[in-house]
Amino acid sequence: MKTSGIGRGRRASIALVLAACLLPPVALAELRIGYVNAVRVIEEAPQGVAALKKLEAEFGPRDQALVALQSRIRALEEGPQKPGATLTDSERRSREREALALKRELKRATQEFREDYNQRRNDELAALQQLVRKTILEIAKQEKYDLILHEGALYASEAIDITDQVLKRLGKP
Repeated sequence: MKTSGIGRGRRASIALVLAACLLPPVALAELRIGYVNAVRVIEEAPQGVAALKKLEAEFGPRDQALVALQSRIRALEEGPQKPGATLTDSERRSREREALALKRELKRATQEFREDYNQRRNDELAALQQLVRKTILEIAKQEKYDLILHEGALYASEAIDITDQVLKRLGKP
């Protein structure tokens, strides 16, 4: 059987909307739907801000070391070109070799930094997403929502947007 390009989750959402359209008006009046802007929650939740500060504290020194290494390379490369700079050929070659070695080290260290930072950021994001999901489920159960949408919603009116409520529950003043 050939399937279309629509994913299983998207098909389920479309089927739910179509089914809701076919329900009698009385059943629709009882259906309680909410919407959460998940991106906004991740960006504005105090836990997200704290995670970002934690990452900055953890990776700040390594970032500063990379910047210092770049400055050192620049100084090595620009040194002999300054007016009045007199270097012998062997000194010039030695500086060029040192600059080349430092460039290799910088490239390697930068790649390691990016990989480590991305891994830690993904870990923090996953923990935050799990907390947000748990909070949304708590609100949905406590307030008896039938359906909560977040991603894939083309439009959601403010009447059903519970993003501020989720942020408030997460501790944002």
